[in-house]
Amino acid sequence: MIKPHGSDELNPLLVSDPAENEKLQNEANGLKSITVSSAAAANAVMLGGGYFNPLTGYMNKADILSVAQGMKTTSGLFWPTPVVNMVQDAGDLAAGDRIALKDPNVDGNPVVAVMDVEAIEELSGDEMVAVAEKIYGTADMEHPGVSAFMAAGNVALSGPIQVLNSSYFETDFGDTYKTAVEIRDEIKARGWNKVVAFQTRNPMHRAHEELCHMAMDRLGADGLVIHMLLGKLKAGDIPADVRDASIRKMVDIYFPENSAMVTGYGFDMLYAGPREAVLHAVFRQNMGATHLIVGRDHAGVGDYYTDFGAQEIFDEVPEGALELEIFAADHTAYSKKLDKVVMMREVEDHTKEDFVLLSGTAVREMLGNGEAPPKEFSRPEVAQILMDYYQSLDS
Repeated sequence: MIKPHGSDELNPLLVSDPAENEKLQNEANGLKSITVSSAAAANAVMLGGGYFNPLTGYMNKADILSVAQGMKTTSGLFWPTPVVNMVQDAGDLAAGDRIALKDPNVDGNPVVAVMDVEAIEELSGDEMVAVAEKIYGTADMEHPGVSAFMAAGNVALSGPIQVLNSSYFETDFGDTYKTAVEIRDEIKARGWNKVVAFQTRNPMHRAHEELCHMAMDRLGADGLVIHMLLGKLKAGDIPADVRDASIRKMVDIYFPENSAMVTGYGFDMLYAGPREAVLHAVFRQNMGATHLIVGRDHAGVGDYYTDFGAQEIFDEVPEGALELEIFAADHTAYSKKLDKVVMMREVEDHTKEDFVLLSGTAVREMLGNGEAPPKEFSRPEVAQILMDYYQSLDS
């Protein structure tokens, strides 16, 4: 099986031994505490599950700036985006403190992790803008990732953590949420060696489904891991439980047995385009995938990124920094001429009118009106789940 990023063995920070976990929980109750941002809590969950191997905690200022500037930590570890615990005010906290990190996303704000604070450092306004511009390609506050990054604060708390739980992900998405450790174990149990990962924050329409089949066929893959984001999204995106139901229905009907796993991970979407695509590659290697499908405008939002910037950035990844490879995909759509889904760049003698193309706005309007999109665009069983959701918004 493919090695994790940066180490021979996976290093999950979740304290999984029940007795040790209880002991840490009891200790946490007597520590100074802060309620962290949603992004910092999600980072703790990703560290806990082994997705952010080999990191041991939150980055300090020097590493934040180094990762933003050149995609590597000050120690030379390849890493594409800062993993941070940013606050607006550290209050009475000091370097050397051991503190409890409270979860903002669960009622009662239970402790999600315990942190040994090694440094408390302020980033200037210019430094915050510089980091945003490198990671998101913009400092525009209209960008949802930039807005969330700036809102969390400019004071970085750094140091190692021990993680107590997986926040709300394990309870709300018990059949879907999996740690990197659990996915590796399942890949091994299924006997897969070459494994393709598909990232999604949306329901999968016919073109997505066929793209997965194309990647598996062309790579000679043993299996596919459909790995959906379960954390915070921007307003208007479809909730995770609806996505989950629609994707599971598609896999049950249209994928052969033991060819696809439906799983999810606990992270807040960055919408960071190319940089986030590289982060996706890092943590998919950690979960055991050998390949990641990277399509047009992967992890993008609005018009902030070029169509294939998320593929081109992999040319900047130093040789040997990642073992995982990408499957570079074009926009896929149903060809009326060929009566099948194709990558648009791979077919000749086609005009735009030869494809079944629908805007997201048009699809949402159709679903909201109880009208299924054409079968060439969306499987009817998937469309029914989405129609039920959109119509429930009006009831």
